[in-house]
Amino acid sequence: MWERLKRLFRSVFGGIIDSAEDPELILNQVIRDMRDKIPQMNESVAQVMATEKMLERENAQLERQITELDGKIKAAIKMGRDDIATTYIANMQEQQNSLMRVKDQLATAKRASQQAVKFRDNYLLEMKKKQSEAMQLISESKRARMQEQLANTMASFQIGDDAGTFDEMREKINRRAAQAEAKMDLAGSGVDSQMAEIEREAYNIQANDTLLAYKRQMGMVADSPASYASPDVATPEKSLGPSRSKALE
Repeated sequence: MWERLKRLFRSVFGGIIDSAEDPELILNQVIRDMRDKIPQMNESVAQVMATEKMLERENAQLERQITELDGKIKAAIKMGRDDIATTYIANMQEQQNSLMRVKDQLATAKRASQQAVKFRDNYLLEMKKKQSEAMQLISESKRARMQEQLANTMASFQIGDDAGTFDEMREKINRRAAQAEAKMDLAGSGVDSQMAEIEREAYNIQANDTLLAYKRQMGMVADSPASYASPDVATPEKSLGPSRSKALE
């Protein structure tokens, strides 16, 4: 049971961490960490080189002391002071032993200094390579993020969605136009519409007859017996009324 809970927590928190990790921020932090190590490394290299310098000075000092003791031994022998010469010899032997020990330490310190400098130079070279690679990865990450944003934007503006809207609106407009057309046809096919059309035609016929009567009265059109055949044909006097007829006479 406990193992299952641990596995569950690891999966949940692992997913949260994975989603929260930003490669650009992590790479920038790695570069900063590598740069922060350079001063510490320079300090360590400087300490190794300082040890080498101290041993070089000690070596030079022992060599001078041995040279001085050699001169003193020779002077004491010339003066017949073998006792003093023996003391100087013992002192010189001690200094020679110290010199041999210092030379060994100096050789070791030189190798350590060379290795430290080489390690520092290799670290700087590797850091530059890692920094260049990190910058390239950051650029790729930015480009990938821009492409992802562009893809999301394009996905939110699919042509199919707009096409469906256009089709739906076109169908509504066509349906409305068809309904309007049907209403007009229905209104034109009714009895009232037909009667209104008949009355309009009758008014036109009456107006034409009245015009013809005016022209006949003014001598512009010859009289025709057929024009008097129908009792319903209106004359100018009938259509204009009594007062209008007198005025025309």
